Amino acid sequence: MKKTYDDLAFKVAKQTTRDYSTSFSLGIGLLDKTIQKQIYGIYGFVRLADEIVDSFQGYSQSAMLEQLRIDTFKCIEDGISTNPILHAFQSVVNKNKIPLPLIEQFLHSMKMDLEPQEYNKEKYEEYILGSAEVVGLMCLKVFVLGSDENYEMLKPYAMKLGSAFQKINFLRDLKDDYQLLGRTYFPNIDLTCFNAEIKFEIEKDIEKDFQIGFEGIKKLPNNARFGVYIAYIYYTRLLKKIKNTDSKTILNTRVRIPNSQKYSLFLRSYIRHSLNLI
Repeated sequence: MKKTYDDLAFKVAKQTTRDYSTSFSLGIGLLDKTIQKQIYGIYGFVRLADEIVDSFQGYSQSAMLEQLRIDTFKCIEDGISTNPILHAFQSVVNKNKIPLPLIEQFLHSMKMDLEPQEYNKEKYEEYILGSAEVVGLMCLKVFVLGSDENYEMLKPYAMKLGSAFQKINFLRDLKDDYQLLGRTYFPNIDLTCFNAEIKFEIEKDIEKDFQIGFEGIKKLPNNARFGVYIAYIYYTRLLKKIKNTDSKTILNTRVRIPNSQKYSLFLRSYIRHSLNLI
C-alpha cells in the first residue's frame, strides 16, 4: 500500500535530519507530534540541496541542482516522487499550501553557492532570504495549521529568527566556508583583515535579529513554541561562545557546543518552559 511508502519517505527525512544535525533533530523532536514529521520533511529537502552545493565537488553540481529543481516542482504537481526525500517534501508542500516562490527563492540561493560571489549588502540579504528566511516561512506554514492571518502576523518574526540562525552559521563556519569552499558571505569584508571590531559589528547585527525573533516565538502556537524556543536557546548559546572567542580563533576553528552541554541546556529550557517563564 502507498501508506507504507509515505511512511518510509518521512522516515528517510527524519534520519537525514538526525545524521546531519543533532541540534535540529532535538528541537524538532520537541514539537507537537502532529507536526514533527512535516518539519522533518522540510529539513530533509533543504539538506539534500545543501549537500549538492557543499559536498559534491568533482560532480556536475550545477546540473544536479537544476535536476533537483525540475524534479521538485514536478513531484509537487504530481503529488508523488520515487525519491523518498522529495516525496516527503511534496507532501508537506501540498498539505500546507506552501507558496512555490519560497521554494524557488531557496533554490536560487543554493545556486548562488555554485558561482563565485562578491557579496555586497544587497546580495548578502538576497542570499539570507533564500537560504534561511524562506525556510523559516515554510516551517511557519506548518506551525499555523492553515491560518493565513497567523502566518502574516508571524512572518516578519520568523524571517528575523531564520536570519539570525544563518548569520551565526556563517560565523561558526567561517573557516570551512573560506578555506575549503572559497566563500565569504559577509558583505564588503576582507577576511584577511578580519578582526575583533568587524566581528563585534556582525554580532550586534545578529542580536538585533534575535530580539525581534524572540518576540515571535512567544506568539507561536503551542504546537511549535517549545521546539522553536529550544533552537533559539541553542543558537543564542552558540553566539555567546562565539562572542567569547577571539577573531583569529574564529577564522581557524569551527565553534561547537558539545552534546553533553546541549542536553543540559535543553533540560534547563524545558524547566523554564514548564514554569511558563517564556
